[in-house]
Order: sequence, then structure tokens, then C-alpha cells
Amino acid sequence: MNTISAQELKSWIESGKDFQLIDCREPHEFEENNINGELIPMNTIPDNVDKIRKDVDVVIHCRSGARSGNVIQWLNQNEGFTNLRNLEGGILAYNEL
Repeated sequence: MNTISAQELKSWIESGKDFQLIDCREPHEFEENNINGELIPMNTIPDNVDKIRKDVDVVIHCRSGARSGNVIQWLNQNEGFTNLRNLEGGILAYNEL
């Protein structure tokens, strides 16, 4: 599975790189703290596959990286994605920057 560090993600954001950021946490978690990703909760991913781009890098994150890792594994195996990256340490790591 491809990953991205919190520092690398921050660099992508600051540089204006064209990529998609998806937050797969629950709505209440997103409301408490988010980094401007598109909210697609983990349990709704199968119904929202069409919202995930295949033409750019896509970073998927959750709180610590476990749920997003599961989402990426499912998308790779079932939907043929090859452009997904898991945020190492999730939003917890990003918030430490």
C-alpha cells in the first residue's frame, strides 16, 4: 500500500498540487477536527466510489491510519484503484505538525 507522511501531505497542500483528499471518519469526528478533505465515511465508500478520482493522486485519511488503510485495500482489490495513498498516522500525525 502506498503511503504519504503528514509532512509530505502538508507540502502538497501548500504547493497547490492537484490531488484529492478524502476523510473516511464519521461525521462527528469530521465536525470536531478536519483538514478540509471530502468527507466520505468508511461505511459509505462502496456507495460513493464514483466520487473518488482516478486521474490524480488520492490521499485517504482517518484518525490514525487504520480505517483508511482498510478502505484503500478494499478499493484496490474491488474497484481497481492504483492511485491511492494512506496518510501515515492519520489526522493525529498531521495535527502534530
